[in-house]
Amino acid sequence: MAHSLFIVILVIMLAEFLLERILQYLNSTYWSDRLPDELRGIYDPEKYKLSQDYARVNQRLSTLSSTISFIAMLLMLLLGGFAWLDMLVRALSGHPVIIAMLYFGTLVLASTLLSLPFSIYDTFVIEERFGFNKTTVRTFILDLIKSTILGALIGGGILALFVYLYIAAGQYFWLFTWAAVSAFMLFMGMFYSNLIVPLFNKQKPLEAGPLRDAIEKFASQTGFKLKNIYVIDGSKRSSKANAYFTGLGAKKRIVLYDTLIREYTIPEIVSVLAHETGHYRKRHTTTGMLISVMQTGLMLFILSLFINMPVLSEAIGARQQSFHMGLTAFGLLYAPLSTGIGLVMNYISRRNEYAADRYAAEHYDAEALASALKKLSVDNLSNMRPHPAYVFFYYSHPPLLKRLAALKRYFG
Repeated sequence: MAHSLFIVILVIMLAEFLLERILQYLNSTYWSDRLPDELRGIYDPEKYKLSQDYARVNQRLSTLSSTISFIAMLLMLLLGGFAWLDMLVRALSGHPVIIAMLYFGTLVLASTLLSLPFSIYDTFVIEERFGFNKTTVRTFILDLIKSTILGALIGGGILALFVYLYIAAGQYFWLFTWAAVSAFMLFMGMFYSNLIVPLFNKQKPLEAGPLRDAIEKFASQTGFKLKNIYVIDGSKRSSKANAYFTGLGAKKRIVLYDTLIREYTIPEIVSVLAHETGHYRKRHTTTGMLISVMQTGLMLFILSLFINMPVLSEAIGARQQSFHMGLTAFGLLYAPLSTGIGLVMNYISRRNEYAADRYAAEHYDAEALASALKKLSVDNLSNMRPHPAYVFFYYSHPPLLKRLAALKRYFG
């Protein structure tokens, strides 16, 4: 039985890897150095060629990175790497919580080190070559240190609680874990911008002036109570522009990148905020949070059905059943279901984007939003002609041309 499960894990891994390669190939068949007719008036020929070059070099890096990760995971399975690590950490401690933290901590550290060269190349070679990178070596190193410490504290804390509840609560551990994780997700949804963002970026209230007046006028006209409007120093790392809504209830705030304020007109910026307001008005944020909570509950419930089966640990070479080894095998086996859920979530997200666009068009200015979307796509060298299959699997936002077509009905 353990051998059969081992084969299933290998098949799942191989299928996912091949699917990713196939989708990337299909997407590449839509690339062209000649400006397509449907993009005339959006891209100029030289800028479009640059966007295609950007897509190519990013895909090559992604392919190399995922291939190396796939080979590393394959070797860990075939050579008994997980079982070896299990024996190693067991020699250091006999406490199940400490064993699990050492085990997953080592895996996370190895994964971080494996991906680090690709992250460095992406930031300082690719992004630099195409004029996006503003990150200094010092900022990159500090970000790495901060994110590692933060990940260790938060991830380690959640893992320790997870294992403790498994030991203390028996078959109902998944319910207590679900409650704890859900509470943490809600807390972070409300306070992420107050607690985490300041560790990496400076945020300051938007100063009084024409832009703030225009935003407050829009908020007043739509009956949307909004007091917290912040500017973040996104130019510290990249020239790319963005804006986002964060927080829940009284803690909600709009965050504008300084690059957006510098490069876009006031109507374009307000139209982007109108779109984000549409998400909030239509409860996409709250619904997304509830769906995430339900997803977590589903995963934990399924985990509870299998985690105590010794065959899970045995499938990846363990000599004795344990929570951390069972969780490793479960994570590999859960991948197809996770992919399926991801497809549904992407579909919902794309539908929500259309709805938020409609809100902005109906309550503010469709043409200003269309202009902002075009500029964001061109400035970020976005691929505007992705393959439909690639969109179906990976895109959380509809392609630009489809969004523009949907907005045209609102043009004056």
